[in-house]
Amino acid sequence: MTSLERAFPVPSDRTVLVLGATGGLGGAVAERLAARGWSVAAMVRDPARAARGRPNAPWRWIVGDAMVPSDVLAAASGARWIVHAVNPAGYRNWRGLALPMLANTVAAAEATGARILFPGNVYNFGADAGALVDEAAPQNPATRKGRVRVEMEALLRDAAGRGVRSLVVRAGDFFGPGVAGSWFAGLVAKEILAHHGGGREPRSVAYPAGNPEAGHAWAYVPDLAETMVRLLERDRDLAPFEVFHFGGHWVEPGSAMATAAAVAAGRPDLPVKTMAWWPLVLLSPFNTFMREVLEMRYLWERPLRLDNRKLVAFLGHEPHTPLDQAVRAAIGHPQPSPGQAVTAAAA
Repeated sequence: MTSLERAFPVPSDRTVLVLGATGGLGGAVAERLAARGWSVAAMVRDPARAARGRPNAPWRWIVGDAMVPSDVLAAASGARWIVHAVNPAGYRNWRGLALPMLANTVAAAEATGARILFPGNVYNFGADAGALVDEAAPQNPATRKGRVRVEMEALLRDAAGRGVRSLVVRAGDFFGPGVAGSWFAGLVAKEILAHHGGGREPRSVAYPAGNPEAGHAWAYVPDLAETMVRLLERDRDLAPFEVFHFGGHWVEPGSAMATAAAVAAGRPDLPVKTMAWWPLVLLSPFNTFMREVLEMRYLWERPLRLDNRKLVAFLGHEPHTPLDQAVRAAIGHPQPSPGQAVTAAAA
């Protein structure tokens, strides 16, 4: 037995470390794992604050910082999986923060024998990827965040040659209950959610300017989390470096997502307001967040749909909540009003 093996026990078949459990996706994955009998540990910098935010969380909090290699290494001891669902806040300093955090997770997985679950997205792909994108499509991003995402996945792919196993699940824009910092919560249904929080009656729903007819990929977080857990439980059937595309909800025309939010809120009369890009153009030289958001404009101007045929072939089907139910849950209306129906077309 090596000194490393003495320091870190053999991973348990039902133990997982989650980085980013206070976020929408990390928390949803942690909840599903705990519900299925996994022993879940969540590493955060302030466990007391995290516990106040999730007072009934069925997992244990561990103090640690994803930017500190020794913290991640200690937290990963005995874990079979490390869920790396942590990102820099507000799109800021991805290269300076996202890459080192993932490198720390890779080092911990290499030391402990855990597999990494990494949530991917569509940032990897540029216009040359085509309208329907499978896992092998060319990755030529035209944005800073996209290039960092490609580097992050390359880090995982290269680590597989050293025995570090990983799973990447790419998905579209997140939405769902408690999912903050998303296009859905921060733009499409912003006024509806503000009203639920005690604000004024909503006057509109919103959608980015560009091409409202172009389809757009959305990932309902509870479905995505369930998919990830089902893949996780098929660990022995996965390649050392495995990638799947999650189809989620393909909404076409894209602006139908705004209409769906209005109908789900019981206000089908709400007009769809167009979010103009020009203020972001003016502010981008002075505001990092605005500049990073502006980079994503192309995703609202042309269709980029993730091909989930590999995932469906592997799992048998993709967990999928009907769009009307998903949107109602995302705005806090889990039950439909009498006669209510969402007219948005969704594949």
